[in-house]
Amino acid sequence: MLDLGTPIQFVKGIGPRLAETLSAKGISVIEDLLYYLPFRYEDRINPRTIAELCPGEMASVIAEVRTSALLRTRRMPIMEMTAGQGRATLKCMWFRGTYLKDRFQPGQMVALYGKVEQDSRGRGGLQMLQPQFEILDEAEAEVEAEAENAGRAAHSKWHSLEVGRIVPIYEGTGKLTTRWFRRIIHSALESLDPSLPDAVPAAIRGRLGLVPRFEAFWRAHWPDAGESFAALETARTPAHVRLIFEELFFLELGLELKRRRLRGLPGISFRIDARVRQALKDILPFHPTASQKRVLKEIADDMRQPSPMRRLLQGDVGSGKTIVAFEAAIIAMENGYQVSMMAPTEILATQHYLSARRILEKAGYRIVLLTGSQEQDRKRETRRHIAQGNAQLVIGTHALLEEKVEFHKLGLVIVDEQHRFGVLQRMKLMKKGAESNPNKPTAGFHPNAQRVGGPGLSGTPSAPDVLVMTATPIPRTLALTLYGDLDLSVIDELPPGRTPIVTRRVPGERAAEVWTFLRKLVAAGQQAYVVYPVIEEQTGEAGLEGELKAAIRMYEELRKKIFPELRIGLLHGRLDTEEKESVMRRFQAGEIDVLVSTTVIEVGVDVANATLMVIEHAERFGLSQLHQLRGRIGRGSAKSYCVLMTGRKVSEEAEQRLDTMVRTTDGFEIAEKDLELRGPGEFFGTKQAGMPSLRVANLIRDRKLLEVAKQEAAALVNGTGEGISKEEATQAIRHLQAHWNRRYGLVEAG
Repeated sequence: MLDLGTPIQFVKGIGPRLAETLSAKGISVIEDLLYYLPFRYEDRINPRTIAELCPGEMASVIAEVRTSALLRTRRMPIMEMTAGQGRATLKCMWFRGTYLKDRFQPGQMVALYGKVEQDSRGRGGLQMLQPQFEILDEAEAEVEAEAENAGRAAHSKWHSLEVGRIVPIYEGTGKLTTRWFRRIIHSALESLDPSLPDAVPAAIRGRLGLVPRFEAFWRAHWPDAGESFAALETARTPAHVRLIFEELFFLELGLELKRRRLRGLPGISFRIDARVRQALKDILPFHPTASQKRVLKEIADDMRQPSPMRRLLQGDVGSGKTIVAFEAAIIAMENGYQVSMMAPTEILATQHYLSARRILEKAGYRIVLLTGSQEQDRKRETRRHIAQGNAQLVIGTHALLEEKVEFHKLGLVIVDEQHRFGVLQRMKLMKKGAESNPNKPTAGFHPNAQRVGGPGLSGTPSAPDVLVMTATPIPRTLALTLYGDLDLSVIDELPPGRTPIVTRRVPGERAAEVWTFLRKLVAAGQQAYVVYPVIEEQTGEAGLEGELKAAIRMYEELRKKIFPELRIGLLHGRLDTEEKESVMRRFQAGEIDVLVSTTVIEVGVDVANATLMVIEHAERFGLSQLHQLRGRIGRGSAKSYCVLMTGRKVSEEAEQRLDTMVRTTDGFEIAEKDLELRGPGEFFGTKQAGMPSLRVANLIRDRKLLEVAKQEAAALVNGTGEGISKEEATQAIRHLQAHWNRRYGLVEAG
């Protein structure tokens, strides 16, 4: 008997070579193989006859190959095959079908599955375009070879796996076809002991009506004949629900244990007295919103605790997250600690630096900027101030992570736009705080600062508090997983006086009207952005990139031909830091009327007088990108406008993105739509963001199960789970510890 932990190479029919191929798909033991679920199913219980077929239906047909040919057309090669049953025939076509040359031979029996359509070009018969197919003779021949040693039962086994039942369809890889996966998975299931260990406590299984684990594996791969196809397609059979819940339960259990462990670490207990509260009031440039007050209280309450704060500050563009982060920084600095603030780009880091100097320097706090492009002498001097404690607020990019950067006494780490950093990078910056010596007197701090701390002052290194910020609205479903180890604070209202942004979609042919409108706004003393998808023209495949308007060329055209009377500026990622800073300073000072840019202005740029955002080729931008770009305007009291100009070709998905932008400015609604369109894996555009690797669960489809899994996991950890014994809780935690990194691909992030 094999077990779930048996290396995949020991399954009959695999071996070392195929095991390497499977390993690339994350399949290394039998358990991984069983989690490789079908992506769809075919109803081959009652294959249809060709005579019974009707246009528009999905159908399964088993027929004989009559003719086949590879047709060379002007546009593409097309493989055409005709299958028959008696006098009835069905034409099948595969576009770009060169790979099927010589694949079909007259007389072969073939199983076909696809959408039935009327053959409009032929004699009015029926056809299938791009049908799924299997040549059944090949399957029978392979099993006949096995039959020499295993008896004639092998033939009936083939028959039972391919026809006369609901058949699982797997994603193939290389030479490993869907039929190969069917045979191997069926064989693996037959070789397992049905009494599989089950780490989900019995009380939870009973409460939720979960089927046994072994049964779940069997029925997910080989559904009973009476199983609902709707339930199979939506992964809502009892078997699917069992496997999905199990995956989400152990994910949430791991995150809950991590939160508990972090709360037990020695941290800094920041004092918040009348002097600190007065310091907070003194720096506020405006009256805070109720939402900002609520969030600051949540942060302050965390910072008082002797355990490290781990909090996510989430808020839509322009909601005032940065000022709240500066308030948290004041609490740490007034207690005699340093603060680091890491941003993903030099433009955003510089923006934060300039804002911090404007708001905080007048109160006597010393602020420094550290970025990769600074001159070596300047960086060396900045690092010296950081190490000696002369710098209280250190703002920078990835340069803060360099080994040469040593903090004197780091008490608070602020990470902006966290999803652009890797989990390991956040952990690296946090470790710099734990490594800084909390017993050293801090040089050059604010004259009123008091040295107040938690366990770290007795000699044990104390972990700094961590405040993670993001302007990318994250649906709750993702926040529960991506940031499941963090407490969540949300700023859900904009500062007073903001006027809603009007968004319009305009085809490129009406550009002249847009430029007239821009000229009118500038004449009224306002400013505008014009954004392009690329810096300069490139010729890509089929000249696609060459069709896109580029920032550099359009800057020249706008400056010389369209707006010769206006002051036009250019900003893009290839400019050096000094040039970028110079352009931004001039735009903020009103010396530039129109700023032509790429997406480098996506986050952090704050010019209240800019009231118009024109985005050319808006169909080429992602939904969250469009939302972030639009967030650069509407920051003052004047009415603001966002114009989405489109090219000639707009895909169906791009249409949905543009419609969403026109319909709403609600960042969370936009994020939900973005998640729906792109799926969880692509939502952040980077694997290193820390997304868990889920094999059967889908964070969009399975939101309700995720909520239940989180509740049950929290109850188990807290000892409040009804009917769960200590032995079962321990067993669940041990199971998790054995599977955590391999199963979810997550790493510790502090």
